[in-house]
Amino acid sequence: MTAGPLAEAADELAFVRAIAGEVARHGGRALVVGGHVRDALLGVTSKDLDLEVFGLDAEALKALLGAWGTVNTVGESFTVFKVRGLDVSLPRRESKVGRGHKGFEVHGDPSLSFAEAARRRDFTINAIGWDPLTGEYLDPHGGRDDLARRVLRMVDARTFADDSLRVLRALQFAARFECTLHPETARMCRSIALDDLPAERIWGELEKLLLRAARPSIGLHLARDLDVVARLWPALEALHGCPQDAEWHPEGDVWVHTAMVVEQAASRQHGLPYPQRVSLLLGALLHDIGKPLVTAWIDGRIRSPGHEAEGVQPATALLDALQVHSLDGYDVRGQVLALVQWHMLPGAWWKASAPVSDGAFRRLARKVDMVLLARVSEADCNGRTGAFDCSFSQWFLDRVAALGVEHAAPAPLLLGRHLIALGVAPGPHMGEILRAVYDRQLDGAVTTLEDAQQAAAELRTASPAPRG
Repeated sequence: MTAGPLAEAADELAFVRAIAGEVARHGGRALVVGGHVRDALLGVTSKDLDLEVFGLDAEALKALLGAWGTVNTVGESFTVFKVRGLDVSLPRRESKVGRGHKGFEVHGDPSLSFAEAARRRDFTINAIGWDPLTGEYLDPHGGRDDLARRVLRMVDARTFADDSLRVLRALQFAARFECTLHPETARMCRSIALDDLPAERIWGELEKLLLRAARPSIGLHLARDLDVVARLWPALEALHGCPQDAEWHPEGDVWVHTAMVVEQAASRQHGLPYPQRVSLLLGALLHDIGKPLVTAWIDGRIRSPGHEAEGVQPATALLDALQVHSLDGYDVRGQVLALVQWHMLPGAWWKASAPVSDGAFRRLARKVDMVLLARVSEADCNGRTGAFDCSFSQWFLDRVAALGVEHAAPAPLLLGRHLIALGVAPGPHMGEILRAVYDRQLDGAVTTLEDAQQAAAELRTASPAPRG
């Protein structure tokens, strides 16, 4: 086979081949390994490009790479080098010396065969090599067959459990590549303790599951099957078995519904910056987390009154556990909690017997990104079996766009400097006037700075500042 899996630009492929050619001239062999080979075999563009070099020691490899620029050394054992953005490493031996996914001693060993080196990898689909000079695939563990059958299978049962992060990697790989987990691998995953994983690594894998998969529900259902949800996120485990009114939720319990909503949200993240995508998917995942706290039989029906507000506390606790706060200066946590609390409003306002005022829309925009709210609400409506009218989402977005409050409420027209010019001293009285004028602005009674200044003057006259 002469055609290779590399799907990068021609200059990058030329760079890889140049290094491989120079390695070969020095008696070694350079192979493309890991996720790039897997993704390319699936026809997916990947930036995860790594070379593994066999037959050259670290000193010789570093000297060779120096011909292409500055070489940065990574890792305690100095077995990984970075040059012009490319990772080039020696095959490695790993010895388990402590708990956790970092509890390894790693030593570069250029004498290893590819089959031996690939044994340290997690799943067979990630243990395939490709020779950029000959186009040959090296697949000693059957990864290409597993990839074709969409089976996720561990490489080495003797060492797989050494790294507990692999359980979470199984979830996101299963979701992203729509794989089933091999039964023996599933049994192994259930036996692996997860209490040694730091929050940032847990979030890293969950983020890939939610944002990179077309069908994140595959990973979520697998997480329950492997007891991951119960062990890491008990508040989400409580969704399983929590009943819903069959008229409104014929799909089943709250867990089933939530998985469907997350999948709907995943299809609605187009056009959003990364922090907003995170907020959208986490909002979908947590939107009904309050239902187990309030669900009851009321007047012969299953109801969950006030579950939106009740969901804020358990959602906060889960975000604490994941250590999710702000991303790129965007308040992800605040948006997620607001989505949980207000996700029912778009549909409720659409059905309201009296028209909802512009002021109500502007005030809600102070609390939550209205575009994200519309998308979560639409995902919530569509995340069910049966036929339901979800057109309220477009009605909501049309109102929001007409008012110009898609992502935030309007900025106050009246500022402190305007009041100082009117002779109002800084202090509580100034704050009262600013709030009162802004309240009129939200209602639409104040539309210009001149309106705001006149309203401030009236308020100052009606309620003069207290004497000291």
